[in-house]
Amino acid sequence: MWINKPFFKYAAGILLTILIIYLLGKMDYFFAPFQKMIATIFFPILIAGLLYYIVRPLVKLLSKFLPKTISILAVFATAVGVIFLVVHYFGPAVSEQVQNLSSQFPNKVKEFSDKSEEAIKENDFGMVKDSENIQGKAIGYFQSISSQITGNLVQIFSTITSIATVLIIVPFILFYFLKDDEKLKPFLLKYIPNNVENEGNKIVKDVDKTLSTYIVGQLTIAVVDGVLMYIGYMIIGLDYAIVLALFAMFLTVVPFLGPFIGIIPALFVALQHEPIMALKVLLVLVIVQQLEGNLVTPHVMGKRLQIHPLTIILLLLVAGSIYGFIGILIAIPLYSVIKTLVKNFRLFYRLRQRKNVTETADETGTM
Repeated sequence: MWINKPFFKYAAGILLTILIIYLLGKMDYFFAPFQKMIATIFFPILIAGLLYYIVRPLVKLLSKFLPKTISILAVFATAVGVIFLVVHYFGPAVSEQVQNLSSQFPNKVKEFSDKSEEAIKENDFGMVKDSENIQGKAIGYFQSISSQITGNLVQIFSTITSIATVLIIVPFILFYFLKDDEKLKPFLLKYIPNNVENEGNKIVKDVDKTLSTYIVGQLTIAVVDGVLMYIGYMIIGLDYAIVLALFAMFLTVVPFLGPFIGIIPALFVALQHEPIMALKVLLVLVIVQQLEGNLVTPHVMGKRLQIHPLTIILLLLVAGSIYGFIGILIAIPLYSVIKTLVKNFRLFYRLRQRKNVTETADETGTM
């Protein structure tokens, strides 16, 4: 009977577990200590996990010539040196542009709203009746955006507890992730029954490849997009090119929607010059996206993570509304892992069914 099928039992168990967690979640006094504990350790582990997939290829390469511990320390030292050089050479320019942009932002908002109001008054076709509210609405809109961004940043950095967590605990966790990563697979397989050990080994490999492909690939795409956007901004003569390119690079980590959100500040700055500059910014985005989609993404992502754009949008909306910016960052890789698990479970279930049918047929034939 279908109710006795293993798949139904596992699905019922998962749904029951989710229901229990949901009901317990309504009891704040019960979950509050656990939430605080998880929040304290989750984000350092998350950051260390992301960095693990980024630096693991370098550690593996150096481990062919050096002991693994020395290789890890060499990668750490190289990373510190690269960060120092980047801050030393680009830090002053970035700091200056950030200060100028932040100090001139209110004036630029006022100038933009004044120009918009004048344009509407000169070309009023009856569509806008109350043009006096434009400045207030524009300022309120940008203030709301600023407050939301600030709120997300405060949420992120307050959850990570302190700067000491990032500077000390994350490298410490990352060191042992890199040093003992080969012990993780045997540890996980230890809890899998022997009759499905091969399937479990394949699942662990596929999940690892999925995470590695996504994290390294998305970071590579973000860096390439940031560099190309900076070059494009410099060519068209856009102010604050470094800061705006860094902002675009940071948001490119978010798939599909990130690049389009990342150019909003650039469009706002461009409109302070003339409308044609905003069109140039859009042209830069189109060219960069074409180069990325045709040259970069096929090489770094391949065909492993084929996710429909509508699925990405829905995932980002749901994850963002529930867990904020952190939810947006982990939504797609988490979905990719779940998709990989479901795909493997379905494959193994079908293979088991075929095997059982074949064995039954053989037994019937021998009788």
